[in-house]
Amino acid sequence: MTDNIQVIRFRSGYLPSYPDIKVVLPSPGKIKRIIEDFKPDLIHIHTPGLLGLYAVNAAERFGVPTIGTYHTLMAEQEMYVSFYRLFKLDKLFFKANKFKKKLNIEELDKIVKFDNFNIRKKIILKICNDIYNRCDVVISPSHLIKEQLIEYGITRPITVVSNGMDLKRFQGKPKEYLSGEAPKFLHVGRISYEKNCDIVINAFKLIHEQFPKATLTIIGEGPAIPSLQRQAEHLGIDQSVEFKGFIPNAVLHEVYPQYDVFLTASTMETQGLVVLEAIACGLPAVGVDAFALPELIRHGENGFIAKSFDAKGIAQGALEIIRNPSLYSKFSKQSIHIASGHEMEKCVDAMEEVYGKVIEAMKGKVKKTTIFDLFFDFMQ
Repeated sequence: MTDNIQVIRFRSGYLPSYPDIKVVLPSPGKIKRIIEDFKPDLIHIHTPGLLGLYAVNAAERFGVPTIGTYHTLMAEQEMYVSFYRLFKLDKLFFKANKFKKKLNIEELDKIVKFDNFNIRKKIILKICNDIYNRCDVVISPSHLIKEQLIEYGITRPITVVSNGMDLKRFQGKPKEYLSGEAPKFLHVGRISYEKNCDIVINAFKLIHEQFPKATLTIIGEGPAIPSLQRQAEHLGIDQSVEFKGFIPNAVLHEVYPQYDVFLTASTMETQGLVVLEAIACGLPAVGVDAFALPELIRHGENGFIAKSFDAKGIAQGALEIIRNPSLYSKFSKQSIHIASGHEMEKCVDAMEEVYGKVIEAMKGKVKKTTIFDLFFDFMQ
């Protein structure tokens, strides 16, 4: 299979406010040449960024059917284009705070509120909608996100296909609660501001008051780690909160079973692959009522759902699970059952079926040439 796959890389830069986010450098001519040489039957984009835009432009020009998967709710990440993070004022704040103890977190909050204009979110949403509404079919990883995309203004046909999971590797066994007075909580993911890890830490503070031997492990990297470490220190729980950094996905299936309950407060998941990994390994989970999470964390079935940003609600759900061994066992079994519907092979078959239908339905797609195309033809 790999002999039939070619990976072509593009030069990119990084976003100053989040170096892990790569931004492809302008190269529409390269996309055009690739499509001319390869002559694809279908183009599938996975980003509303420049690379996705170039692909959609080229697909229209050559009359190639196009599918777009909506992996990320970009409008919910508008904080990364705010001036105070683009110019790294948040990092400057924390550096200054080491020397000037009078500075506090409320002063940074004032900067955030000053910069928090809703217009940014509307602009990002408009850009994303314009790209996806030029696709022939939009793929949503979950049914709840499909409803959200319709509300956002996506007018193209939307099909739900899970991103899938290798359940041969993430193959959990039903767990019993055996940690007694020292429950082990886990959070995994990109440690960025929109993931609301600060809410998880606030929830763990409430759990720690009831179970002083409890621990919270946070796995992942991202720009929010320094502020989260300071938060744990400020709350007096830094000795019970461990930041493990990045762990390769190749070994994560061995890590999840070492913990008791998975916690998340993210309000922007289109599916939540780390949640899927956790429940596939048999962990009960506690999350919030936002976007796709309630599809994987089903309230009263394999965990509990709290209101968004409700640290107390998350703590109460977690405490109820570890205080009730029979409930824990029930939730663990149900987590594995829910994850079973996302087997990778099933999802690949579903996607292949969508490909076939779109190619057949879009035969003879009309070619479009824009002023944008003519300009780049002239520049080459």
